[in-house]
Amino acid sequence: MSDDINDNLPEPEETKETITRITGMYKDWFLDYASYVILERAVPAIEDGFKPVQRRIMHSMKDLDDGRYNKVANIVGHTMQYHPHGDASIADAMVQIGQKDLLIDTQGNWGNILTGDSAAASRYIEARISKFGLDVVFNPKITEWQASYDGRRKEPVNLPVMFPLLLAQGGEGIAVGLSTKILPHNFIELIDASVKHLNGKRFTIYPDFPTAGIADVSDYKDGLRGGKVRVRARISQYDKNTLVITEIPFGTNTSSLIDSILKANDKGKIKIKKIEDNTAANVEILVHLPGGISPDKTIDALYAFTNCETSISPLGCVIEDNKPLFIGVSEMLRRSTDNTVQLLKSELEIRLGEFEEQWHFASLERIFIENRIYRDIEEEETWEGVIQAIDKGLQPHIKHLKRAITEEDIVRLTEIRIKRISKFDIDKAQQKIDALEDQIAEVKHHLANLIAYAITYFERLKKEYGAGKERKTEIRAFEDVDATKVVIRNTKLYVNREEGFIGTSLKKDEYVGDCSDIDDIIVFTNDGKMMVTKVDAKTFIGKDIIHVAVFKKKDKRTIYNMMYRDGKTGPTYVKRFAVTSMTRDKEYDMTNGSKNSKLWYFSANPNGEAEVVTVSLRQVGSIKKLKWDVDFADIIIKGRSSKGNVVTKHAIKKVELKEKGVSTLKPRKIWFDDTVRRLNVDGRGDLVGEFRGEDRILIIRQSGLIKTIVPEVTTHFDDDMIVMEKWIPKKPISAIYFDGEKERYYVKRFLVENESREELFISEHENSQLEIVSTDWKPMAQVEFTKERGKDRKDNMEVNLDEFIAVKGISALGNQLTKDKVKQIDLMEPLPYEAPENIPAEELDVIDETEVKSGDSDKESKPERIKEINDSKNDDDDTDSNSGSIDDKGQATLF
Repeated sequence: MSDDINDNLPEPEETKETITRITGMYKDWFLDYASYVILERAVPAIEDGFKPVQRRIMHSMKDLDDGRYNKVANIVGHTMQYHPHGDASIADAMVQIGQKDLLIDTQGNWGNILTGDSAAASRYIEARISKFGLDVVFNPKITEWQASYDGRRKEPVNLPVMFPLLLAQGGEGIAVGLSTKILPHNFIELIDASVKHLNGKRFTIYPDFPTAGIADVSDYKDGLRGGKVRVRARISQYDKNTLVITEIPFGTNTSSLIDSILKANDKGKIKIKKIEDNTAANVEILVHLPGGISPDKTIDALYAFTNCETSISPLGCVIEDNKPLFIGVSEMLRRSTDNTVQLLKSELEIRLGEFEEQWHFASLERIFIENRIYRDIEEEETWEGVIQAIDKGLQPHIKHLKRAITEEDIVRLTEIRIKRISKFDIDKAQQKIDALEDQIAEVKHHLANLIAYAITYFERLKKEYGAGKERKTEIRAFEDVDATKVVIRNTKLYVNREEGFIGTSLKKDEYVGDCSDIDDIIVFTNDGKMMVTKVDAKTFIGKDIIHVAVFKKKDKRTIYNMMYRDGKTGPTYVKRFAVTSMTRDKEYDMTNGSKNSKLWYFSANPNGEAEVVTVSLRQVGSIKKLKWDVDFADIIIKGRSSKGNVVTKHAIKKVELKEKGVSTLKPRKIWFDDTVRRLNVDGRGDLVGEFRGEDRILIIRQSGLIKTIVPEVTTHFDDDMIVMEKWIPKKPISAIYFDGEKERYYVKRFLVENESREELFISEHENSQLEIVSTDWKPMAQVEFTKERGKDRKDNMEVNLDEFIAVKGISALGNQLTKDKVKQIDLMEPLPYEAPENIPAEELDVIDETEVKSGDSDKESKPERIKEINDSKNDDDDTDSNSGSIDDKGQATLF
């Protein structure tokens, strides 16, 4: 059988591959196609900022322009004379130009970039070139022309755009082997940057999106490859259970944004009740939250898990001299501005030539008529004789002319009508010549001062078209949202302590708490081992688990207190440490590493609490002291690899918790970074204060709302916040406000009565407004009065607010400040006052949080002994008592 198969196989010579080289059009097809897509479809030209289809649309609109609106379908049909593609692609490109609201005045339903709704059919909508487009895009006299694709018409090679249009509109396209993504920039800022460039100054430009939002451009890299812009929706708290989204990231719409929120909710990343989309002219998406869900935390979760935050990667690619060019937006602006200067120069030179021609012929006409040279041709019988006679008659009078007379000039003179000659006014003719000379001088002045002329041109554009084009996107640095801190705990964690398993599927075992599927879990076992692992259905850690919790990376405030025996018969050590970083799924030994080491005591303390434990020894030999207390507050917090301090070298019978402790960490210093408008503990921004567990932050808004909050780094702050400081409950707040109903100014002093609720401390009338507010103990204010007609201005009044009114309730109206008309109220320097000190009942021996270091080793420093253990008589009870248990929260374990 096999022999038969072998017989049918081809000869070895026939198995050789044959290479056939393609020739003719096959050889160049792919390269031709790639070049066509790059040059003619996807990438805009740097000269005018247009792709070919956009350029042809604008040229067609200029052909049809009569000041009235044209049906888009008509414009599309006209454009097909220049663009060899279907009407759908032309209509889509035109809608995109129209939605940018710069070059085209639109009428009808052109779609909505906010909601993602598409435009109506092209037969229903209309368009015309905007005044700005007519001003900066077209000038046939300085336009270079080429034949259209079928040779029947002329189309522009590039339009003479005298504005950085590409940067204003942005551009995006995917070609063969390359792409481009140029982000839109602000109209006014582009003009200002062009003026700076012309003045030789440095400039920086950043994107500005039509959908507004908030952008972090710290990694923009001038729009080059590798840059990144992070864009966020503007989210604020509508009420205690509702968030409102009023601006969205560029590249998204309300539909896609809502879909991403619903998906995050379905996956359990966030928890929402319902969403309302009230978007019309402006974005308004209401996100309703269930009770008990933190609005601040949900805002961060929306940024972390939905399209409320997106990342845009710019890529500056343009066409120059029929080649792709990768440049940054700053260089694009420089080249566009320089090109505008050259176009202005060409425009001025053409205008100068036109004025000089007008002046030349006006001068010839005056000479021709004033000197009655037309009479010299009466007896001439031939055309050549007429030309020569006129030329001869002009010669004595043309020395002042700026160029020689041509035959065409003489022919034009012969075309002057008798009626014009008979009504010729020498004075008017001279006035016309003088006016032309002034215009020529003006144009020459502009050419001699071309840069100044260009600057004036840009300033005119800003003045005429800049209204309503202010920046929409707020530039702000972002802090990265830690997803583990804002994700909803949507999973339940269980533990089997004896067998050593943890996971979300162990529903028959002990419940630990709620967690999320992206959390890390920290676990300690009885033999002193520690591991951090990701949440999973079932994970083996090690037998005799004593502590399980969700792990917080870089957490310096959670302190672990531990007492362990080194090996089977070694001394007992005590240590305190924090776990700030580690390698996931790696086992760490918290003891000295000796075999058969054992924990006597373990506790996890979220605020560095230091408890007191009682150590009891076995009755062995002549040990004198068998029982004493160990206070963990005496132990310095070191790294997790620290060996610890010696408790005793003798055998321990048991360790018992005597009393719970208080925090040994210094009050936490909190700063406010105004750039990102967030609290932090890293020393960035202005120091707010030092905070203990119950301390709160006072926040006052310009709208007259006041509240206190627990300081959390995830807190969002409103834009109209005017006071943020550490809240002192007994310190009164002083305010002067205008009551809209009574139309008078009132003074009030009050205390925050409900620390957990936001309250309004001015009247609710729509015209009421807060004038000044102070948290000083003895504030002073100065009142400047309005000058009344026929009277002298009343002297300024200084008001000691502490003496003016006593502290009353927050809802009190207050005392009337004055009956006179007030022009202005200003805060002055407060009067000196020594605030009462808040002395704690018991002074704490505070250990600085910075002493929590990772990687300290007792091998490098001599350990400190806590107690000196003396020998005593033998203990009658020589049993090894391992009594102890884990409390309800899994915080402390005794053995």
